Amino acid sequence: MFGNKATKPSPIDSLIGAGSTITGDIHFTGGLRVDGCVKGNIRSVGEKPGTLVLSELAKVEGEIEVGHVVINGTVAGPVHASQYLELLPKARVTGDVTYKTIEIHVGAIVMGRMVHVEDNKQADKVIELKSAGNSG
Repeated sequence: MFGNKATKPSPIDSLIGAGSTITGDIHFTGGLRVDGCVKGNIRSVGEKPGTLVLSELAKVEGEIEVGHVVINGTVAGPVHASQYLELLPKARVTGDVTYKTIEIHVGAIVMGRMVHVEDNKQADKVIELKSAGNSG
């Protein structure tokens, strides 16, 4: 449970199809693929980080807060990827992006701040240095 293994993305088990529009917040577990339009926030819930895949047809107007995020569509709102974020060539994000690990393909556009989030384990490894000047 607390090993050094990287968490694997969840398999996709839910789909919002092309031509569909969802108005309202979405809370999901596991994996979600969006080919349609979502006007609301998308969040993964549960113990395991969820996986969200936005195809090039997808449009999201709202905040995304998911462990693993792959974007090839349009997002108008902030994106928080606690584990991994991949921006494919047709990704268009208008909003701040928070990530732990990121992969950006040529052609992806982010109009907002990009903020790297440190792993909590790394934050605990701060070492205090003592001055060597007054040793006796």
